[in-house]
Amino acid sequence: MIIVGICGASGSGKSTLAREISESLACRTVIVGQDCYYRNHAELPFEERVHINYDEPDAFDYDELMRDVTALSEGRAVTRKGYDYANHLRADTREPIEPPDVLILEGIHMFRDPRLNRAMSLKVYMHVDKDICLLRRIKRDIRARGRSIENIAEQYLATVKPMYEEHISKYIDDADFAVMRGGKNRMAIDAICAYITAKLLAESFEREQGGDSVSGA
Repeated sequence: MIIVGICGASGSGKSTLAREISESLACRTVIVGQDCYYRNHAELPFEERVHINYDEPDAFDYDELMRDVTALSEGRAVTRKGYDYANHLRADTREPIEPPDVLILEGIHMFRDPRLNRAMSLKVYMHVDKDICLLRRIKRDIRARGRSIENIAEQYLATVKPMYEEHISKYIDDADFAVMRGGKNRMAIDAICAYITAKLLAESFEREQGGDSVSGA
């Protein structure tokens, strides 16, 4: 299984790029968003959950994500995790995820955990202007998450912008590949897919050669 990591600011096009890559590959792919692995705070009332900093690195459960990645890489199915943005609660499901040929991991702090970094065959960073990211975030949060302009602005100034400047902007140093202009950059999509396809073919050839060696022995 090949693991691809996609990291970058909120609104930079990580999810879009993941979908474009998945749809362009002629193999089984699974996309896992880091947002689905937020630490759950069901014990707190809604009024307190609203004010948690969901943009800091420690907002995510890296151990849980790593367990699922390890299980998939070892050929074992896992259940799909989820998150309810309106209520700030986990919304996990029983939907099984079978081990794919390519696992795409995307999130704002996807390069934070050294164990995940070591597991990735390719690390992609979305290098998009902050103003464009903000405009995309506004559109997304209003349309898909039912938030107001006031709420989006407050969160952006309080946590999104500071966490980007302190942490997320620096993840570009860990990347193998930087994508400009967002998730629909066709040149970048084609280059990434060509790399993945070549790596899949190489791994398939190695497995066949290993099998032949055993048979020949």
